[in-house]
Amino acid sequence: MRAVLLFFYHLQGWKLEGGGPQSRRCIIIGAPHTTNWDFIFFAGATHELGLHAGFMGKDTLFRWPMGRFMREMGGVPVVRSSRQNYVEQMIEAFRTRDELMLVIAPEGTRKQARRWKSGFYHIAVGAGVPIVLGWLDYNTRRGGLGPEMMMTGDYPADMARIRAFYEERLPGHPQLAAITAGDESDDRDPAHQRRADRRAHAGAVRAGGAD
Repeated sequence: MRAVLLFFYHLQGWKLEGGGPQSRRCIIIGAPHTTNWDFIFFAGATHELGLHAGFMGKDTLFRWPMGRFMREMGGVPVVRSSRQNYVEQMIEAFRTRDELMLVIAPEGTRKQARRWKSGFYHIAVGAGVPIVLGWLDYNTRRGGLGPEMMMTGDYPADMARIRAFYEERLPGHPQLAAITAGDESDDRDPAHQRRADRRAHAGAVRAGGAD
């Protein structure tokens, strides 16, 4: 299956710019996410850079007959029935692994998103790992990985830094406004947000205690 994905990657004529991250534990975000074909670029780029990147998938996909393929491709299962949400589960995954490069599409949808989902950010802060800025441009068939950024905990300021990078790479792209449109938690009720904040803090404490 990997050979098929690589075939389509080369057939589409993608040109990779830049190298891979220095950190062996990081979150690689890919934007803008507009089509399922983005996975072809992900597979080809990580192969070309010699990276064994991971991605999240619901735990039921890791059963037969897809289980072997999902693990070979770097899948990390998310257990929907767990008391931990997916952010907490990924923080725990970073805590227990010496190497994990987790690829996340922060828009969470192929359609134009109103705002980015902030799960990737809370995982990075809770696990104490950098975010690597991945990008792709279908107009020029170019893509690559940008700098590693450590998040400060100041969500608006950090997202402004991230948007500045994408504006330089993809000036005027209509989906970039979603980067600084706020945390989706702005739409939650206060009690729900307090519970989410407590869970994220607990995950950060556990991750920090493991260092």
